[in-house]
Amino acid sequence: MAEFLKIISLLNTKLLKLVLKSLLIVIIFYSNFCFTQNDCIEAIIACGNSDINLDVNGFGNQELNGTNVCGFGGGSLGESNSVWLKVTTVTNGTLGFTLTPQSTNITEDYDFFVFGPNATCGNIGQAIRCSSTNPSAANQGNNLTGMNSSSSDTSEGPGSAGDSFVRWLDVQAGETYFIVIDRPIGNSPFSLEWTGSAQFSDPPTDQSTKIGTPLNLESCDVSAPFTDEFTSFNLTDNTTSIIGSQTDVSVTYHESASDANIGIKELNSPYTNIKNPQIIYARITNNTTGCFELTNFDLSVNIGPDFTPPSNFILCDNLDDSDDKNGQIIFDLSTKNNEILNGQNPSDFNISYYANQTNAENKTAPLPNSYYNNIAFNEEIYVRIEDVLNPDCKSITTLNLVTNPTPEAFNHTLLQCDEDGLIDGITTFNLNEAHDDLTGGIADRTTKFYTNPARTSEINGDSYSNTSNPQIIYVEVINNNTNCISYAELTLNVSVTDSNDAILPAACDDDGVEDGFYLFNLNDADGIVTNGLPAGLNIAYYETYDDALLEQNNLGTSFTNTIPYSQTIYARVENTNNCYGISEVVLTVDELPDIITEDLMYYCLNEFPNTIPIDAAIINDSSSNYTYNWSNGENTYQIQINKTGNYIVTVTNANGCSKERTITIEASNIATFEEINIIDASQNNSITVLVSGEGIYEYTLVDNTNMIVNPYQESNVFENVSPGIYSVFVKDIKNDCGTVNDQVSVIGFPKYFTPNNDGIHDTWQVSGVSEMFQPNTKIQIFNRLGKLIKELNPLGDGWNGLFNGEKLPSDDYWFSVKLQDGRIFKNHFTLKY
Repeated sequence: MAEFLKIISLLNTKLLKLVLKSLLIVIIFYSNFCFTQNDCIEAIIACGNSDINLDVNGFGNQELNGTNVCGFGGGSLGESNSVWLKVTTVTNGTLGFTLTPQSTNITEDYDFFVFGPNATCGNIGQAIRCSSTNPSAANQGNNLTGMNSSSSDTSEGPGSAGDSFVRWLDVQAGETYFIVIDRPIGNSPFSLEWTGSAQFSDPPTDQSTKIGTPLNLESCDVSAPFTDEFTSFNLTDNTTSIIGSQTDVSVTYHESASDANIGIKELNSPYTNIKNPQIIYARITNNTTGCFELTNFDLSVNIGPDFTPPSNFILCDNLDDSDDKNGQIIFDLSTKNNEILNGQNPSDFNISYYANQTNAENKTAPLPNSYYNNIAFNEEIYVRIEDVLNPDCKSITTLNLVTNPTPEAFNHTLLQCDEDGLIDGITTFNLNEAHDDLTGGIADRTTKFYTNPARTSEINGDSYSNTSNPQIIYVEVINNNTNCISYAELTLNVSVTDSNDAILPAACDDDGVEDGFYLFNLNDADGIVTNGLPAGLNIAYYETYDDALLEQNNLGTSFTNTIPYSQTIYARVENTNNCYGISEVVLTVDELPDIITEDLMYYCLNEFPNTIPIDAAIINDSSSNYTYNWSNGENTYQIQINKTGNYIVTVTNANGCSKERTITIEASNIATFEEINIIDASQNNSITVLVSGEGIYEYTLVDNTNMIVNPYQESNVFENVSPGIYSVFVKDIKNDCGTVNDQVSVIGFPKYFTPNNDGIHDTWQVSGVSEMFQPNTKIQIFNRLGKLIKELNPLGDGWNGLFNGEKLPSDDYWFSVKLQDGRIFKNHFTLKY
């Protein structure tokens, strides 16, 4: 505090007053919240070299001012979260310690100061050992501090100076030292381990460990509410066991080891635990030396025996009380015990049942094991499970008593036809057909059938042959949701009445798929089957006789036969659900004529008025077996036509079943030339033929020697055509209506000629010129000097290389051609020998 006042004195008077006023407020604040162990006078006495675990905070009175050489560790307002320890040695030796913060954060800074020997509070003197090194500033690997044998310095710090450890002390027996642990940065709890050879005064010990008396206290939860795991304990019950034979020793109880070490927050007894289980720390103090030792024990609240919550106790109502509809029945509650204990030894527990929770908790008015429920259909009762050895330790749970009502059941009579061929009153019944009558049509019901009243001889309800006429069948009606059962009786009667067989009119197989199957309206047979019978009968149709007899797989009124072309089904006639008779009903499907239903043909318009034949296209049968009706009014198998369009014929067989055939007549024709486009006198001569007509056409090119240049092709364009005279042929391939042709000329100029009389290229002439094409063409030939050598006749043989009867030498010669159509071409060619 003196160091702090020196600093304040350097400030001006006005500022000093303000600071002192603030300081007074701060000191008053911290004085109200500090722990006594922050000061020397209340130093913790260390005894027996036992380790110390502490968690102290707050600011004590500043008692380090001017008393150390390590720098002021606590700041201007006093020590920071400091704790004072007092050590008295009883042997010579060395004294050291290692302080380990609980937090490993390197910023947690612990300083210490050691005073003595035999210093007194208020005259503490100069520290003989101290360390105020900041571990973070000193780049240490941890934040431990203390005194040990390996260090040589006696003081270090502040800030980055040192490594937080100084040389331990050489001490004599009977010496007393004060150690101040100061925490200028951080307030983590810490532990302190003593090192060196010097011994301290021995503290008292926990004598219970010697005499084998357990300290742990266990109690049932006997305080309401009984399930919160909190109850009161008499902690002082352990005091005598802990002290044992020791004298001048006292025991206090604390919630934490730190509180016990410091000696604060003593617990009163009796004490209510704050968690379950909970550790209690006992401080055993020598009243003369102040030395103390800690021990601990557990408080645990027994929350009651383990148990399994019972499932609902469900029974069906019965006639034990002469009323199976009132929702009350006798429950044997003890049958739930094994489920509740779930494998635990029943002799270790008492189980009892109660009408409400208060009775269960107070163990009053238990219910009898044979309990007739008081609340109909659903009642909640309470179960108490208690430990035989400690009845106050109990668990309480609920149990639902559920009484399910029995289902409704009704007696009924079935009447069946005697349709097995022997009129003896014995036939086969489908008992399940009476299901809705026996159950009242309620869903989620099952019926079982028996031949004896005790209902032990079960029979198959799908198919049962009676043994007498009439016969009583005994029925169980079962609720599928609850398995509760009621009883009814089913009487079987056999009738010898009968109904009429029927043959429905045949149906033509004209539903779009000729497969022998057809959708019949079975109601069409009703009048035939019941002809002459009493009114008001009901009819149902079945695919087999057995189905009709047992009334299963009803076909309804619309049925597609499952056997092609002809099938017999069965009609069951009933009078109010009792069989009157079973009749055969024959279903017939007739085939349609087998014909080709669609066809496409062509008529050549260029052959009109000639006709072509078309017919009804009967397949694999004689045409005389059918009649015909054509759309043009004719009625023969084959007709002649010479017009395009659709011709429809209806073909009818002997059964009156008809099918239509449609023949589409499309036009075809020879081609008509519209235009022929020629590109000639070029590197790629081409001919494009443009025609019109109703046909589909192919094209070929033939030269003037009748040699085919291009075979017939779909394209109307010929490319890379050599110069010359050609005939273009166009034929109809749609209906082979004929071929037309026309001539064309392709102009061209040979690049060379060889007048050597070998018959090949002996003359030079313009190709593609004829009396028909370009006959008035003018052709002139020049030598290199431009001299006119020859003027050719376009229709002649051409130039043979002579000039005035003399052969001209091999050379390039020039030509000028003016075609009759006005086109002019000039170029050169080569004469070679």
